Amino acid sequence: MEPFLLAAALVVVAGAGIAAAALLARQRRETADLRAQNAVLARGLDLREKELRHLADVRLPELMESLHNPGVRVTGPLHDLDREAPAYGQALRTVTELFAGSAARVRERADLSAKSTLRAMMRAVQSLANEQQLAISDMQERHDDPDVLEGLLRVDHMNAQLGRRAQATAVLCGSWPGQQRSASSMSDVVRGATSRIRDYLRVNIQGPVNTAVTSRAVEPIVLTLAELLDNAARHSRPDTTVEVNFQSTHNGVAIMIDDAGVAMDAEELQRAADLLSGDASVDIHRLGDPPRVGFAVAGVLAARYGFRVSVDTRSPYGGVRAVVFVPSALLTDLPGERAPDPAGQDAAAGSGPAPAARTDVPATPGGLPKRTRVAVAERPAGEQEPPAAPEPGAPPPLRPARETAAGLGAWQRGTRSGRASTPSDGGGPGIESKDLRP
Repeated sequence: MEPFLLAAALVVVAGAGIAAAALLARQRRETADLRAQNAVLARGLDLREKELRHLADVRLPELMESLHNPGVRVTGPLHDLDREAPAYGQALRTVTELFAGSAARVRERADLSAKSTLRAMMRAVQSLANEQQLAISDMQERHDDPDVLEGLLRVDHMNAQLGRRAQATAVLCGSWPGQQRSASSMSDVVRGATSRIRDYLRVNIQGPVNTAVTSRAVEPIVLTLAELLDNAARHSRPDTTVEVNFQSTHNGVAIMIDDAGVAMDAEELQRAADLLSGDASVDIHRLGDPPRVGFAVAGVLAARYGFRVSVDTRSPYGGVRAVVFVPSALLTDLPGERAPDPAGQDAAAGSGPAPAARTDVPATPGGLPKRTRVAVAERPAGEQEPPAAPEPGAPPPLRPARETAAGLGAWQRGTRSGRASTPSDGGGPGIESKDLRP
């Protein structure tokens, strides 16, 4: 009996040992699995923590900066989230997209608010500048002293520059040019733009063409040319000239502006091309300090009215060439131009040469000339003959401001005497004053 009990006890002990060994092995496997899972979870938590810190410290600030500066590159995640944590990677992408959309909407609202405020302010400035222009014109009508007129001419020129700055800023903020002009010749359009810049004496106009700009496009093209001429004059030496040439094409006219200043590099040319295209909305916060609005305004007006503006470094003087291409749809015949009368020509042929009558000076119904800023006053009696015309291609001689003022004073005295006299028809009005400057 005892051996049997001993054998049974041994069997029980062996079974218990085997069970204990199996349980121990299982526990070890489970412990190893738990340790592996714990390591995976710990690595996942570390990955998420690093990605969150990287998102907050690097990616979102770069994303915000890229909304203001497209050249900024936004850094990607630190890890391959599509392989290591696909769900977490998708969640981060959703967060960045929501952030970018919210930031873009906030920036758009801020930009619209800033433009609205600036537009209202510039309209007020334009209104004051126009009132000041009327006051200056009235003073020019009433005074004929050369010293007074010289000062008024200087104030008039400064007021024209002030009005252009306010007008350009208003256009950049979504406003319209705000002035309607009659159709004007290409030469008058360029002269009108020249009169609105500080260094107008340095602009040399060559080779005018026998065509005019339609009424709706005169003011936009004048403002565009003024900004380009001002840019050319400011970025070139003060002892150099800014050359303006015209080139007729089969579908329009190109106005070429060449300066002898510093050329633009590839990055500057690309940025200028982006602004001049007018394809995207201009961010007024990215125009520099002080703001450089010339190219931006030119691009807005070109896209709105249908002409084209470009810049490159092909200037023969080593600087920059700006080209304003006016298509045929914006061109018309010169105002006041009439075809010759064959019958009149035959009659004139039999009677010898006749003096040519001027048809470009506007007149009142009574026959008296209207005062304009572009018309040349008749020379009073006793005044010396004008100097001989310069050689072709040579810049016109500059008249001193006092001499110009003296001529205007003499012209004022003549027009006053004309007002005092009664026209022959007995019912014509007196001399009218009208600002024809584009």
